[in-house]
Amino acid sequence: MTERVGPDESAANEDLSPVERLALMLTQHRTLDQKIVELQSRPWQNQLLVQRLKKEKLRLKESIQRLKDEMIPDLNA
Repeated sequence: MTERVGPDESAANEDLSPVERLALMLTQHRTLDQKIVELQSRPWQNQLLVQRLKKEKLRLKESIQRLKDEMIPDLNA
């Protein structure tokens, strides 16, 4: 099962600083990675669940990169 941020949690995240949000997203990314590895190590793995977790992990990775890009000033400016 994926740990999606619900409407109540997203409102709470708005109070977090960018650094705190980044730390939270990195933790979630590592947790998803651990779940994927654990599921793939089982011979009876649920392929559909693994696929969904991988998509969620990729979405989270892209969000992390966007946040990092926002935090780092543009050198061309």
